[in-house]
Amino acid sequence: MTIIESTAVVNKPVNEVYSFLADLNNHQQLMPDNIYNWSSTKDEARFTIQNMAKLALKVSTLVENKEINIIPSEKAPFDVELKWTLTDIDSGTTEVKLTISADLNMMMKMLASGPLQKLADYQVAKLQTI
Repeated sequence: MTIIESTAVVNKPVNEVYSFLADLNNHQQLMPDNIYNWSSTKDEARFTIQNMAKLALKVSTLVENKEINIIPSEKAPFDVELKWTLTDIDSGTTEVKLTISADLNMMMKMLASGPLQKLADYQVAKLQTI
């Protein structure tokens, strides 16, 4: 299992960050330019990663103000889980960690781990600016 992580501090209360991330409609705002054909509901999102794959993801578990797990809702090119972990630092600040767990063979790991790390870093950085 390949584990990719990115962490940042967001200057928003934990409940606001949680509410934003728990709604997959908001995740389009966190995506880089190489994501297209986006469609979503509160609990599910579908999109295409340029030159890579089509993905359909859904919220699998929610732990209020603490954790959001997102998994494929249809067959994906590889098993993957996105986990957002939130830690309340104080009333207006939240530590956010995005962990991407992907079951990649050696070849896929060489091809995909760089783009997945960039995606995690991009999403966490974008969250800080929203």
